[in-house]
Amino acid sequence: MNTEETNVEMKDAQSISAEQKGGPDAAPDAARAAIDADATEADVSEADLDQEEQEKQPMTADGDRPPEAPPEGREEVDAEKNGSVKLKILDEEETFTGLNKEELLRVAGTPGWVRTRWALLLVFWLGWLGMLVGAVLILLQAPRCRELPATSWWNEGPLYQIGNIHAFTDTHNLKGVEQKMTSLSQLKVKGLVVGPIHVAPPDEAMSLRFEEVSPEAGNLEQFKGVIQAARRKGISVVLDLTPNYQGSSGPWFSRSSVTNVAERLKSALVFWLNEGVDGVQLSGVEQLASTVPALWDDIRAIVQNGTDQDLRGGSERLLLGVTESSSADGVSALLSSIGVDLLISKVLTTGGPEPARYARTIQRLYSNHTQTKLAWNLGGRDDGHLASLVPPAHVKLYQLLLLTLPGTPVFSYGDEIGLMDGETKFPTMLWDYEEELNGTLQEDQTDRLSLRNFFRSVSELRAKQRSLLHGDFLLLSNSSSSLAYLRVWDQNDRYLAAFNWGPEEEAVLQMSEAALPRHAAVALSTNSSALPEGSSVDLTELRLGPGQAALIKLPHSG
Repeated sequence: MNTEETNVEMKDAQSISAEQKGGPDAAPDAARAAIDADATEADVSEADLDQEEQEKQPMTADGDRPPEAPPEGREEVDAEKNGSVKLKILDEEETFTGLNKEELLRVAGTPGWVRTRWALLLVFWLGWLGMLVGAVLILLQAPRCRELPATSWWNEGPLYQIGNIHAFTDTHNLKGVEQKMTSLSQLKVKGLVVGPIHVAPPDEAMSLRFEEVSPEAGNLEQFKGVIQAARRKGISVVLDLTPNYQGSSGPWFSRSSVTNVAERLKSALVFWLNEGVDGVQLSGVEQLASTVPALWDDIRAIVQNGTDQDLRGGSERLLLGVTESSSADGVSALLSSIGVDLLISKVLTTGGPEPARYARTIQRLYSNHTQTKLAWNLGGRDDGHLASLVPPAHVKLYQLLLLTLPGTPVFSYGDEIGLMDGETKFPTMLWDYEEELNGTLQEDQTDRLSLRNFFRSVSELRAKQRSLLHGDFLLLSNSSSSLAYLRVWDQNDRYLAAFNWGPEEEAVLQMSEAALPRHAAVALSTNSSALPEGSSVDLTELRLGPGQAALIKLPHSG
């Protein structure tokens, strides 16, 4: 039985009872009772509808899960009991949303919080000022770094002379030089000194053509290719414009022709600088400077100041002089008077291996000039290759010497592999270290590769270490057969170079310099089996075998 039927029956029963009790006079009362019953029925029906609507809505305790259904038949029992309707009301879960802006402002303005904020602000600024003062004190007490010297590109690595294009490459022309640029770049050379390559019949001044490339060397387009390939590898190109490079009457022909040749050279310099060369080499510079000083000044100005149209865009150009002088005093005087950037001389070439003389020469030139003006070489166009001037076992020793002296090292092509002169001073370059050979040829190849690898290692180290690149020079020890010096720059690692020219006897170098530690590590050695890289040596009694040299790394003295 549903709610509606129950209400109707109740109404009917009430009507009948009224009629029975009151008779006719009770009719109005019965009518009023019927109206009241209708109102009650309407209220009950409306409540039932509200109950049904609420039960249709999802009712969950947490807002997501629907309520469990009542047991079957329970809804009817609840509805029928005493004719009443049971409604279910869920309690909503309250969540804390924090303080609003007005409440936060009221709390922040309380005396306690105001005092706390001021205390934290004071602690912050005191901490910041303390760190600032500490940083200033550290800067004031720390040793200042030494300012780097002003240098040019030719002070950053070796110069590599290719005096004969035909002998240097398999193609026998300038195209072959371009093809070998990667191999040259591996040696960390900074400049190629190419040529001479211009047309210059021997001892014929009137046939001299500075601006024309000799067919034996190639052509102008090939030379431009050399410049472009070198630039891509970070290598500069210097052109040798010595006038009479194939003659016997001197680099400037006869004395009477110097003026005419120098005048023609000026226009040639402008031509080649506009083609992109990075410098010029000239032999016999003392003759030119003394015979025609005004023309010499013009030549210097053109090379060192550049032209309005040259491709270097105002960057520095090298004026490289070559002199026959072999005395330290003579070379020092020329460096002070003729104004070249570097001067190749015979100060190390002339005479035998005399460490004491080497020490005096190096010390004299280093004392009189900044090392950016000094060039060191052994051999050259007239004297031949390094391996032909020293014992073969000493080639690595001299490589280490030239690459660690204060100044710019200058090598001839093939010096990195121990190339020796043959019938001429321009032997054919050997590139077979790039190939695989057998037997005796393989042994020779192994020796050449060992020399090249050693040259490359020292050159790479020189390029990375400021002490070797432009560090101070300090002579430590020298005798009739040995030499030792220190290269040091500011707070960088120091390097001690030690040499023993003795052919048979061991050398014991005793160095009592106060700044030297008792022990140090070997960086490079000409004999890695006797002095392996990284091995420790005693500097109070440094022992070197016959013909041996070593470069030893010392931490900065701090």
